[in-house]
Amino acid sequence: MQRLLRSLHTIGPKAASHCSRPIRDHKISSLVPLIDVGTVDLAFQTSHLRAVHDTLEAKGVIQLQLGFPDEDSNYLQKLILNLHKEHRHGLPITHSAERGWFWDVRPSPDSFQSHGHQARSETMHRFDWHTDCSYEKCPPRYFALQVLQPDRCGGGTLSVLNVDRLLTLLSPFARKWLSSPNFQINVPPEFIKEAGTNHIKGNLLAVKSDGQHGGSQLRLREDITVPLTGNAAKALDELKSILFGKLAESEILHMNPESLPQGSIIIMDNQRWLHSRNEVKDPNRHLRRVRWDAVEFGYVGL
Repeated sequence: MQRLLRSLHTIGPKAASHCSRPIRDHKISSLVPLIDVGTVDLAFQTSHLRAVHDTLEAKGVIQLQLGFPDEDSNYLQKLILNLHKEHRHGLPITHSAERGWFWDVRPSPDSFQSHGHQARSETMHRFDWHTDCSYEKCPPRYFALQVLQPDRCGGGTLSVLNVDRLLTLLSPFARKWLSSPNFQINVPPEFIKEAGTNHIKGNLLAVKSDGQHGGSQLRLREDITVPLTGNAAKALDELKSILFGKLAESEILHMNPESLPQGSIIIMDNQRWLHSRNEVKDPNRHLRRVRWDAVEFGYVGL
């Protein structure tokens, strides 16, 4: 608890005051449940915690809309701590050896948050399809992004893609080899936590055999992933061709700044959903990220 509170003291300057309601189309409304959060005290209410937990279990994604200013992320802090207490969510993980649990996501041309290296999220460039912390043996199951200042110039759209839907587009060959432990995933320099630990080896895909929701798990960040065999390379190429081609277009959900206005929090199951971001156009765009409930990749629980 004290560690989390200390980390909040390093999250940077205050954001602008809270503002508008999200504009949601039919596709977003059907796939991403929305819960209004009127007061910070809801983070302590059993029914609210149950609704958030159950929605994440069933859908793997949820949008929360704060009805009050919260520049210090007090609600999100309390929500995660109480999901830990009431629903056995693991506590947040550190982002690197130099950072605490919360990480400010905003363009930074000359002030890097870790190891003197610029993270992808600290640029204004597009960030292609990925899951967070694919380079960890135990990646976080969940991550949250709180919108402190949306992109006011039309950029910074968050795109999301359900892994189960994506895998229906893959051949049996690709699913087989993506599930094989024939990939090296390199740790970006800014996220190295232990000296000498600069990569892991393993599979990119894990499929639950009973067909229940959340059956498919994927970890991916193409620019740090190296296939170790010819068949693994062919499988990865097929996955990329689908992700960056037209085949998956109808499955992708685009959440622009109007869909995720100031005061929005998007929480996603990091193994059941891929996400990407287009070019940031507003240098003052500011999100806050936290990741929690680290579990071994492929672990399916009870």
